[in-house]
Amino acid sequence: MTTKTTKKAKAQRSRGLFGHIWSLTWKLALIGLAVVTFYGIYLDQIIARKFEGQKWHLPAQVFSRSMALYPGAAVSHPQLMAELKLLGYRKVANPREVGEFSASSTKIELWRRPFLHPEGDQPEQRVMITFDSEGVSSIARMEDKRQLAVFHLEPVLLDRMITGDGEDRLFVSTEDMPKHIVQALLLVEDRSFYEHHGVNPFAILRAAFVNISAGRTVQGGSTLTQQLAKNFFLSSERSLLRKVREALMAVIIDFRYSKEEILEAYLNEVYMGQDKSRAVHGMGLASQFYFGRPIGELTTAQQAFLVAAIKGPSYYNPWRYPERSLERRDLVLRLLMESGELTTAQYKVAVESPLGLRNANKPVHQKLPAFYALVKQELNERYGDALLKQSGVKIYTTLDPMAQEAAEIAVTQTFKSLDKGNKSLQIGMVVTDKYTGGIAAMVGDKTPGFDGYNRAVEIRRPIGSLIKPFVYATALAPNSKFTLASPLKDQPITLKNEQGKTWSPQNFDKKFSGQVSLLTALKKSMNVPTVNLGIAVGVDAVATTLAKSGWEEPLNEYPSMLLGAVNGSPLMVAQVYQTLADSGAYRKLTTVTAVLDSDNQPLPVTRSAKEQAITPDTDFLVQYAMQQVVRSGTATRLGNAFPGVALAGKTGTSNDSRDSWFAGFDERNVAAIWVGRDDNGKTSLYGSSGAMAVYQAFLKERPPIGLRSIPPSGVIQGYFDRDTGEAKEAGCSNTEALPALRGTYNPAKNCGEPLQWWQKILGQ
Repeated sequence: MTTKTTKKAKAQRSRGLFGHIWSLTWKLALIGLAVVTFYGIYLDQIIARKFEGQKWHLPAQVFSRSMALYPGAAVSHPQLMAELKLLGYRKVANPREVGEFSASSTKIELWRRPFLHPEGDQPEQRVMITFDSEGVSSIARMEDKRQLAVFHLEPVLLDRMITGDGEDRLFVSTEDMPKHIVQALLLVEDRSFYEHHGVNPFAILRAAFVNISAGRTVQGGSTLTQQLAKNFFLSSERSLLRKVREALMAVIIDFRYSKEEILEAYLNEVYMGQDKSRAVHGMGLASQFYFGRPIGELTTAQQAFLVAAIKGPSYYNPWRYPERSLERRDLVLRLLMESGELTTAQYKVAVESPLGLRNANKPVHQKLPAFYALVKQELNERYGDALLKQSGVKIYTTLDPMAQEAAEIAVTQTFKSLDKGNKSLQIGMVVTDKYTGGIAAMVGDKTPGFDGYNRAVEIRRPIGSLIKPFVYATALAPNSKFTLASPLKDQPITLKNEQGKTWSPQNFDKKFSGQVSLLTALKKSMNVPTVNLGIAVGVDAVATTLAKSGWEEPLNEYPSMLLGAVNGSPLMVAQVYQTLADSGAYRKLTTVTAVLDSDNQPLPVTRSAKEQAITPDTDFLVQYAMQQVVRSGTATRLGNAFPGVALAGKTGTSNDSRDSWFAGFDERNVAAIWVGRDDNGKTSLYGSSGAMAVYQAFLKERPPIGLRSIPPSGVIQGYFDRDTGEAKEAGCSNTEALPALRGTYNPAKNCGEPLQWWQKILGQ
């Protein structure tokens, strides 16, 4: 009896304990389920905000100018070839697909890529471009031989302005992603992507077994969705809790979004390497980083490499470990062949092809600190400082990549010799586009990529004789008594300067010739005749001409101003010389032509209208005189370097050779260059030996196009006495032919001689 009672009590206690355990278990399970549910809801909200909002901050893309080709465009055959090479076009015997071109000595057949232009989408197009000695002569569409009025090349993507997390990315939609990238990705990373629901338990178990057998981690079981969850939301720490969170997020992502959406997000998020301080994310940017080409133009082998690199971008760095990279790429190609995505013949072609990498010595990003500083300033003035913080902005600029490259090479090469005598020398250089009034190139330091003091914009140094063309433009204005042949006194003079002290200007050689023509005075950059001329027309009038031409800072209207006692920068000089080059029309120099928002809609742009600062007739005479400066004046060395090419220019040197200046232009570009020392020390350089040497090197890299000097209707061929400057008729002795203003050219009858008796009778 006692035994039975004892057993019964034990059974009751056992049932009671089991009941307590069961009760506690299901309560804890309910609590756990509630926690997981609420945590899942929390994670779901995080995921929804990321996926349904802005997945990434896309850095503002900065583009160069879009090269415009049209009949008569000042673009030479070699220049277009260089531009196509820069854009990554492939030269072939016969273009068969987008991104290819062929060339003969006078023609280029091009299959242009489609691209987004500020004025609207530009479709792919196949054209034939023909050249003559002046530049482009015609552009014909290949499909119907129709002649095109204008044809644009896509702009060069210069850089992306990183303002947020330091990540660089170029978004590509799934529909624009090459098929072999998608196929290879699924084969290598997640074969059951379309079957599982975010997590693949079998893959996890398989990986665990393989890793335990190997005694180390050799295989992962994560799906693409798990990898995406980790990349988007989690750190790279290795812990069980993180893996659980990753799996839970993967399930939620798979439940909420389509496989295509998940795949697109992965292809644009995956880490693909490191470009110095920038992380490279996504296949689109990786294509540019590794191959310098749009992803749509990659070969099958190149597509396979991008998928191969996912496993370890550093380990499979193709520049450091080419054999390792090829081996991994070939593995991906073999998987494509085994799955039937490639034929055996296609596989053999692909594995035998080289990696085809871009030149590692040529950076993906254009280092343009001086130019970018001006772009940011202009954007801030137009739209405020919040613009660059917006995602997906596209900025189209005026920069000409070929001009910039030529400028940087010119500076680097010239300073190799200039630095031998003076290591402290520095430079500021601005190049503009004569036709558009945009800044085509800028260098602010003798090390062009150095991000620091921008001498192209920030210096204020005496511009010396660069002011003289504006003195002569003032004197040659309509209804003026002066012509290019007018005699000017070249004799000692004494004036009072701005402090009331006497000032006796001297010519460079400290000599006086008594009298010279106005043209000779400018051609030889003579100081005394220039001062006499400036005083005759009025210092205030010269200041007005300079201000109308675009000089925005105050001018001290003293006689010393006539010889360049005016502080300026290369940008300020480029502005006023742009006016001289553009037939006397002033328009403010710009760096930005258009801005598109994230929806590719243009933001409003206010462009300043042209203002006629110098009449076209007067400007033609000044340009003529500046061409003589190059042919036989202070810039003769430049003329000798480019015989037969019409160039205009002016040298400038400040007191004690502290500043060397040059400004000049051909049919395409205007350039303003300063060479000197930051401490304002002596340089022993003149305008012709310092700044002009840089310009000459620039033109060597970028062969000039001669000026097309077509006289306007108000300019005629005049004839002038060589000694007196008196206007004469054609055929008179001791005369020289010079352009003259039609309205003021009144030649003396009978060569200025009294009429003979028979001439009087005949009424001549």
